[in-house]
Amino acid sequence: MERQLIPMQRDCEARLVPTGDPIALKKDTFVTLTQKLGGVFTVISNGNMARIDGEDADALGFTPMRLEFTPPADGKVDPAQVREAIESVYDPEIPVNIAELGLIYGTEISDAGKVEIQMTLTAPGCGMGPVLVADVERRVASVPFVSAVNVELVFDPAWSRDMMSEEAQLELGLF
Repeated sequence: MERQLIPMQRDCEARLVPTGDPIALKKDTFVTLTQKLGGVFTVISNGNMARIDGEDADALGFTPMRLEFTPPADGKVDPAQVREAIESVYDPEIPVNIAELGLIYGTEISDAGKVEIQMTLTAPGCGMGPVLVADVERRVASVPFVSAVNVELVFDPAWSRDMMSEEAQLELGLF
């Protein structure tokens, strides 16, 4: 994506990358859009990289992305839909979704519709960790028949570039 200079359409909260600290972006402030993936936006404002959530897409003049799934006829959680929801979450600094990055270690779906996800981060101290976990929880909860979502952050084994899919490595020029 080519970087774009965009004026903020309204006041909006964002999260600094990589710390996750909240900041306020004011209406009419110009930001540089650097990434627009999974309905989430990465911008640069006053020399700081920040992430704007998809629900605030209108602050940048875009339409918010909403995940929509067709409920399965059998009344059960569709694992493919859970995977699609997870794949809609992107690291704010890397143009690859968290599944292709190798950050999802495991997913279990109970008969009662509870989804358990083991997930890691590219770095244990990443300030964006809680933001990414909340994204995964919110998006997986939008899948029909999901009754609860629990994301457990694990750091064993430690993440490495070897865990990335071949597609992700090709996308980032690492393969």
